Amino acid sequence: MTTPDITAVSAIVNTGRPATDPDGPTGKLATWVAKTKLEDVPAKTRERARHLILDGIACALVGAQLPVSRTGVEGITALDDSGSAEIIGWGGLSTSAPSAALLNSSFIQGFELDDFHPTAPLHSNSIILPAMLGAASRIGKVTGADFLLGAILGYETGPRVGLALGGLDMLSRGWHSGTVFGPLASAAAAGKLYGLDAAGFEDAFGIGATQACGLMSAQFESMVKRMQHGFASRNGLTGAALAAVGYVGIKRVFEREYGGYLAAFGEGHHPDATQIYANLGTFWETDRITVKAYSAMGLLHAAIDAALELRAEGVKPDEVESIEIDMPEAAYGHGGWKAERPMEPIGAQMNVAYAVAVALLDGNVLIDQFTANRINSDDVWNLIDRTTTRHEATYDELPVEQRLTTRVAITLTDGSVQDKTVVHPHGTGDRALTNAEIVEKYRNLTHSVISADRQSAIESAVLDLDNMADISALVALLTPTVRAASTD
Repeated sequence: MTTPDITAVSAIVNTGRPATDPDGPTGKLATWVAKTKLEDVPAKTRERARHLILDGIACALVGAQLPVSRTGVEGITALDDSGSAEIIGWGGLSTSAPSAALLNSSFIQGFELDDFHPTAPLHSNSIILPAMLGAASRIGKVTGADFLLGAILGYETGPRVGLALGGLDMLSRGWHSGTVFGPLASAAAAGKLYGLDAAGFEDAFGIGATQACGLMSAQFESMVKRMQHGFASRNGLTGAALAAVGYVGIKRVFEREYGGYLAAFGEGHHPDATQIYANLGTFWETDRITVKAYSAMGLLHAAIDAALELRAEGVKPDEVESIEIDMPEAAYGHGGWKAERPMEPIGAQMNVAYAVAVALLDGNVLIDQFTANRINSDDVWNLIDRTTTRHEATYDELPVEQRLTTRVAITLTDGSVQDKTVVHPHGTGDRALTNAEIVEKYRNLTHSVISADRQSAIESAVLDLDNMADISALVALLTPTVRAASTD
């Protein structure tokens, strides 16, 4: 079977057609994404986006050979064993573009080290980068500048769609929010590489949106939590590829009253369609994306910070009588559940009592804190069994940018109480990791899984992405086999 000439297809389909209603929410987003050029993006935001991409690549390299990733590769390649899209860190092993997007995303999500958005929770890199790599494997030559622009448009689209659905509210309702918001982000990113016009983006959004789903119960013991953002990446890529050949998606998918995206997912929760297009091109959500300082679910980071501050102020684990943790609704529902032995690493990374315990004991919450031996340690469970979590409803009434607020109060054996409240955890707001800190994180994460020369070459390539003639040069650095990160 011959492969269609995508260049010819684009010349036929992408001819500057408008969205069906350019003044509606879908049309405004589709029109903006279609017309935006890299030079429209502020230099500071472009620089931040390059560092976000570097962080996503670091997470992929660390995650590529984890046991759960190997199981995923075995299952997907047994189902889909042919294609031109290479899998990161697997020595040239390839599959179809949609399946490669699914697997590469699962690597980025593999150890909860990847980015998140603090008010519209999704893990942008695990959705956007794999979709674009999958698209590039079929399109042919993609410049670094085009890749960077596609990433930025994905970074801008995902959070806006999430905010229209209430952001953190989706987690409170049990949806895996990123897999609901994500197909729109990957459709925007991949669609830019396909050169879609506004009508094409409208189709891609409609096709992506109808595939949106994701259950947050995946967090407890299943492997599938690692792959769910991959479903979003694959689905948005599929939407963009179909739109590129003229396949018609759901028109005006955001404003449809019956079966529309906001109507269905926001039923009874007052979705706000204006969030989708508010301040497009003047306020950049890319700048708000949080790079993680800890290897745990993002809504736990305020509690981790509080525990680390209490530890630094002299609280000793062997003097702890009890721990009380007050959390807002989304964080409590997602991470405030009662931990029970035995617990899998995925559960530990989603549980606030565990995260606070290891923060107090070890002074960090990174890869070493989620090995099987550490999770099963008696000193950890001695603190978990002394911990009570509570939903503090007043935190839900705070301004949206403060709804990660968490209080940790520790009663010591002498009866005294030490407490700490954190509003903006490390990595968010004015405590965001600097670009230099992101580079340092990349180096620390990857030094044990790739050679120093390869590490340096990837860093240089990503931070000079605008000037890369063809991202195949970057792909060639990503695909050779990586060493397994130690989780024993």
